[in-house]
Amino acid sequence: MNNNSRLYWTAFYTKPRSEKKTTDRLVQEGYEVYCPTRTVVKQWSDRKKKVSEPIFTSYIFAKVNEQKRNEILSDQGVVSSVFWLGKPAVIRDQEILAIQSFLNDYPLAQVSYGDFESGSKVQISSGPLTGQNGLVRRIKGAKAYLTIVSLGIEVQAEISLGHLKKVG
Repeated sequence: MNNNSRLYWTAFYTKPRSEKKTTDRLVQEGYEVYCPTRTVVKQWSDRKKKVSEPIFTSYIFAKVNEQKRNEILSDQGVVSSVFWLGKPAVIRDQEILAIQSFLNDYPLAQVSYGDFESGSKVQISSGPLTGQNGLVRRIKGAKAYLTIVSLGIEVQAEISLGHLKKVG
């Protein structure tokens, strides 16, 4: 069997707040895609409504081979593949099944990205700024606004909390 035709689960980074639409579009095109969601009650000024929201913000999972992975990358809602050690991340079938099983048993589960607060020193663990240290200026939802001082210049960046780890 050609290694290029072997199917495996991998993760894709999506445009913000487009996980469900991207998943629906890719499923309609015939891809096996999974976007874990949970149902929450949202309060508006005039009403309450149950809505389904993604557990992993800006991420979806798909079962692909290399050709299908490249095809999915051309979708308007997909930003990039998630990489691990320089290669597209491979997620074992049993890990996807574990997520599905866990969410069936605990439908109100939430993902926590650690105890980040304003002033925390962090290191970026993935993406184009991997390895850079920064200082959290503020937190909004699942995003941190950092100040990164490097090469004598100060840069401010919005980074997903899932891409950060605390340092010292």
